[in-house]
Amino acid sequence: MAEINLTDSRGRDAVVAVEGVSIPLEYRWIDGDGAQAVSRKILRSTMAQDLSNLLAQTGGLDELGEQLIKGDPEVDTELFGCFLEDTSRVYVDQDKAIVHKVSVWDVVRSPDGTEKERRPKKVEEQNVSTETPLKWTGKLFKKADVYNRFVFSQKVQVKHVNGLTFDFLFSIARELEESESMMLVAGGAKASQPLIFRRGGVAYRGFLEGRTEGDKYALVLHLSNMELKQPTETTES
Repeated sequence: MAEINLTDSRGRDAVVAVEGVSIPLEYRWIDGDGAQAVSRKILRSTMAQDLSNLLAQTGGLDELGEQLIKGDPEVDTELFGCFLEDTSRVYVDQDKAIVHKVSVWDVVRSPDGTEKERRPKKVEEQNVSTETPLKWTGKLFKKADVYNRFVFSQKVQVKHVNGLTFDFLFSIARELEESESMMLVAGGAKASQPLIFRRGGVAYRGFLEGRTEGDKYALVLHLSNMELKQPTETTES
């Protein structure tokens, strides 16, 4: 469970909790005898036996084929199938050498997949639990318009942490329900920033939906990082 700082239509702000809407399922894997099964990492191959290295050693596909008929150059019988423990991810270059300094880039592509722009990835700080609360933007969208315009990747439920924040969130839910709309929630002092829940995480547009039933409420923050756009019409020549 995480926390966010949120304002309402009166400009009041409060720190409230957010958590996933779906309840995670717990699985227990057992074998044919009913005993607890355990996941293990098994070594399948090494770089010495990958295709590019074997081709460099033999000189080509035909020569490699001959070696495969005569023996098993692609198999290391001493290592293959052994269990792996305490592994760490590393990055390698084209020569299979370990890279110690990695630069991450954002690649922008057009709808047909061609690259439009390449720029160094900027690591943004989280902005949902800071001294600057998430603003009540007042920008309301009808639910049908939001569903037909944006692709939602996930949603979280906004929850109270005490009696005061219960009244605070209940009033927000009631106000949104009466308007039959979803409200855009944004970060930053001017409410112009997307929502970032963790450092270097995905930037989302947030749409807040409110529902009430008697003295109960539900506030769901729908998160989207993709907008649906109508394809450009083309004329046949």
